[in-house]
Amino acid sequence: MRADALARTVRRYRVMAYITGVVLIILCFVGIPLQVFAHNEFVVNYVGTTHGILYIIYLVTAYLMTRQVGLKLASPQTVIDPALAAARAADAQAASQSPAAQRPS
Repeated sequence: MRADALARTVRRYRVMAYITGVVLIILCFVGIPLQVFAHNEFVVNYVGTTHGILYIIYLVTAYLMTRQVGLKLASPQTVIDPALAAARAADAQAASQSPAAQRPS
């Protein structure tokens, strides 16, 4: 796998993780208090649904990234931090393709 394709995959994963996390924070710190204290379910209904859809997209993105990196399903690396594992794989591949690594001894 080329380093630029791997970098795009990791970037996609990071963007989805960030967006999903921000929507979850909005849901927890805005939507739920509005639902409990103001009896307003508008934010919970729409933001909760949006978060659910984004989370499914995030899971698919994470799965595709683990397939491209070559991690085993449910390996400790996959469960703990797939982005870190992908970044390490990209660094190793970029280092192996650098001109300095290809010089004869």
